[in-house]
Amino acid sequence: MAELRTKPIPKIAYVFPGQGSQAVGMGFDLYQSSPQARQVFEEADQALQFPLSRLCFEGPEEELRQTINAQPALLTVSIAYLKVTSELNGKIKPALVAGHSIGEYTALVAANVLAFADAVRLVRERGRLMQEASKIKPGGMAAVIGLDEACVEEICLETGAQIANINCSGQTVVSGTREAIERSMDLAQARGAVGVVPLEVSAAFHSALMQPTIEGMAQAISRVNFRPPEVPIVVNSTAKPVTTVDEVKEELLQQLCHCVQWQPSVEYMAGVGVSIFIEIGPGIVLSKLIKRIAKNAQVLNMNDLESIKAIRL
Repeated sequence: MAELRTKPIPKIAYVFPGQGSQAVGMGFDLYQSSPQARQVFEEADQALQFPLSRLCFEGPEEELRQTINAQPALLTVSIAYLKVTSELNGKIKPALVAGHSIGEYTALVAANVLAFADAVRLVRERGRLMQEASKIKPGGMAAVIGLDEACVEEICLETGAQIANINCSGQTVVSGTREAIERSMDLAQARGAVGVVPLEVSAAFHSALMQPTIEGMAQAISRVNFRPPEVPIVVNSTAKPVTTVDEVKEELLQQLCHCVQWQPSVEYMAGVGVSIFIEIGPGIVLSKLIKRIAKNAQVLNMNDLESIKAIRL
């Protein structure tokens, strides 16, 4: 009898986007069509005691863009997408999860570390603390395109800025005081950067200027119930998986002032056999980055109802 050959099961990672992927109208198609998604939005509104769902659907954009709103909004919409993805594609089981900056909190909910209501309140507090920190020490961020990490690091040593995101080869984000960012942009251009783009953010995220947030976040974290991850989470600050509650809590404080190691995170996941990355949430920012980092991997987006229905693995 001929030997039966079974197709190997692909190793899948779920990844969740960070701030900047928000857009007015996000998630409304799911809210209209899915009871599970509607429940997520209603739970967020109840947990925060204000109509976050209406802000997601109707704006205004300026208000949605505010850190205190954008962060819980992205978490809520991404979890709504996740719920519908699980409902329609229940056989898909990720081997790893990861999120870019605030997306890491979505990954924690996906790994059943945090209850959604606790996560949305915690993220709202994170956004509030970041906005307050930005008033104490105003700053900004800029993307540097076309220079390697070592060159950008040299620029930061000269200007006092910090590398905030290592997104992919040739795309690095710096963070710091406004003066440090302006000087860094000038030096990057002088040293051959293909492009230098100031980011539309209200603070110097993932830099030492966020130090005032640490105490408040530690207190907020201490009031929340954490469970051991059901799926390993590849975290921003180390690009390695965490599997315990203590590691998760430490990461949530570390990521406030330290670099988001996104390229090394994707390289780690690909290196341990992940062949399919599924971005769940608004936009396609992470998908574009992953395609540049893990060129042999399949990359899928779950960012509207049609894409969720169309998935075939």
